[in-house]
Amino acid sequence: MTRTIAQKRADFRSLHAAGCFVLPNPWDIGSARYLEGLGFKALATTSSGCAWSLGRPDGALSRETVLAHLRAIVAATDLPVNADFESGFAADPTGVAQSVRMAIDTGVAGLSIEDSTGDPAEPLHDIDIAVARLRAARAAIDEAGGDVLLIGRAENFFAGRPDLDDAIARLRAYAEAGADCLYAPGIRSREQIAAVVAAVAPKPVNLLVGSTSELTMKDIEALGVRRVSVGGALARAAWGGFMRAARGIADEGRFDGFADAAAGNELNGLFKGSAGA
Repeated sequence: MTRTIAQKRADFRSLHAAGCFVLPNPWDIGSARYLEGLGFKALATTSSGCAWSLGRPDGALSRETVLAHLRAIVAATDLPVNADFESGFAADPTGVAQSVRMAIDTGVAGLSIEDSTGDPAEPLHDIDIAVARLRAARAAIDEAGGDVLLIGRAENFFAGRPDLDDAIARLRAYAEAGADCLYAPGIRSREQIAAVVAAVAPKPVNLLVGSTSELTMKDIEALGVRRVSVGGALARAAWGGFMRAARGIADEGRFDGFADAAAGNELNGLFKGSAGA
């Protein structure tokens, strides 16, 4: 089955209507196609995973590089793709709107806008400015047809300002500004998750599970979360295996790190028949 961009976007929106689904984060074409083969219903890009694959730190890629990455991932899979669009590659609402229009043109089904500034001294935008940026993103999406989902992100816990009350106030404001889905990466406890879900209901909430957790998907669904993403965790897991194997060779002259390596024939079989093969 080959879905059109419009069908992908409609299917992505319907996933947010009920239940709870996992939105895993590939970092390149191969990982995207593998995740699609496992039966996931949608994918999300990861700014960190993409940056590391290009030898850069998270947040260091240009808008043009990220847009090219989005186009590549969208073209590589029949699944809807949610864009980790960082802070919209602009500080002001006009610039955010311009960036969002460019992201929409890549074919993504959803995109997130963060309220982080990148300034350690003032890591979060003032809430009024953050809301104006979300409204600009909403307007850009509506002008393009309104079928791309907008995710509003409160970066408190990632930006060194772990204030749950402030994060909730921001998420409520982003919901009123037109965000379709709300996201506070870094919350982990049942109490934090339940508070965020209740605060923005009935709008859906995205939960980040970026490390081992006592919570299962059943637990997370029971808390009212609509979707779960893993950020750069899959990329970090891949890097972890690579780094252990490489260090074993460099430091000990041993090749034990290859013990859990995927078989070449399995990988060849996985990608045989892929577009461009």
